[in-house]
Amino acid sequence: MHKVNFEEELEKILERDPRYDREAYHFVREALEYTQKMLKNRGRGRTETRHVTGQQLLEGIREYALEQFGPMAITVFEEWGIRRCEDFGEIVFNMVEQGLLSKTKDDSRADFQGGYDFDVAFRQPFLPSSKLIPPRESKAG
Repeated sequence: MHKVNFEEELEKILERDPRYDREAYHFVREALEYTQKMLKNRGRGRTETRHVTGQQLLEGIREYALEQFGPMAITVFEEWGIRRCEDFGEIVFNMVEQGLLSKTKDDSRADFQGGYDFDVAFRQPFLPSSKLIPPRESKAG
């Protein structure tokens, strides 16, 4: 079987869709590996590489970003063109379409919608308790 060259395929993605920085794709790839290890260590994974859902990946991205970038995570993401969870979905599916990642028939970009508020996920952990961001009220309707 032909081995896919990540950098060559990434170059094709960037030519087709320049919205996100090259580093964003490397980060998502690393965050996926982090998430797979995290799930395995928490007892929810088997020993082999397993499928990760969009919501699981978003949680892994959040944890990995806080670990790697600390309070600068949101700034780094903005620099890369990432402003909401849906952007991670776009990156993932660009990689799927280029053969860098695989998906199941149930996976879709919609899995990344409404994941979390970036301010709450990436700023709040570093705020003093008197400055915590209250959760947004949902509108019933």
